[in-house]
Amino acid sequence: MKNFSKYSAIIIGAGDATGSALTKKFASQGYKVCPARRSRNIDKVNQLADEIKKSGGWAKGFGVDARDEDALKALFKEVEESVAPIDVVIFNPGANVFFPIEDTTSRVFKKVWEMAAFAGFLTGKEAAKYMKKRNHGSIFFTGATASMRGGSGFSAFSSAKFALRAVAQSMARELGPEGIHVAHFVIDGAIDTAFIKETFPDIYALKEKDGILQPEAIAEAYWFVHTQHRSAWTHELDLRPYMEKF
Repeated sequence: MKNFSKYSAIIIGAGDATGSALTKKFASQGYKVCPARRSRNIDKVNQLADEIKKSGGWAKGFGVDARDEDALKALFKEVEESVAPIDVVIFNPGANVFFPIEDTTSRVFKKVWEMAAFAGFLTGKEAAKYMKKRNHGSIFFTGATASMRGGSGFSAFSSAKFALRAVAQSMARELGPEGIHVAHFVIDGAIDTAFIKETFPDIYALKEKDGILQPEAIAEAYWFVHTQHRSAWTHELDLRPYMEKF
């Protein structure tokens, strides 16, 4: 059995819900986890790292803007050389915005694309650089309903998520033969977050019936895909509550 404690896991977009749950899950299995968010959220990242350390895991928080190629390169280099060889990279930033097409400014469109697609490309590129040296590793991308269809008012978000899915597909075809597992996760439905609780209380009420996605359950699915035997790898997995229409 693989000794996970010899390796590191980088979680880009280690937010308060899914990102936090992913970080805790991989830490609980022995990985040296390196959660990262933009520098303005460094206190929250450090709180997450402290929580993991108090529970017996290894964690170090990082503040980085994944759209900044130089900053991302520095992050990967530090983790690889000072923490442990990189074995898992999860790209999980949120970039969801709603704007009718006439209200979607060029700045908004470009920013969302940078956050959801360009940053994903940069992350995948850096991950591949290190994983190819060892011919193994997992690179996971978090998608959304918008990865599959463009909803009304979501031209910026959908186009960015479509692009991220294409990046994941291209990488999977290129890196799979190198022993690197690239997977894309379509998260189809509301997640148990403070944003959903405050903004959509009617939807949040479905939590009592397991009608919204639980971050810990999402994290379990990522772990399942990560530990698959390479003779039966999943590239794309969709996750949604049992009552979600699709």
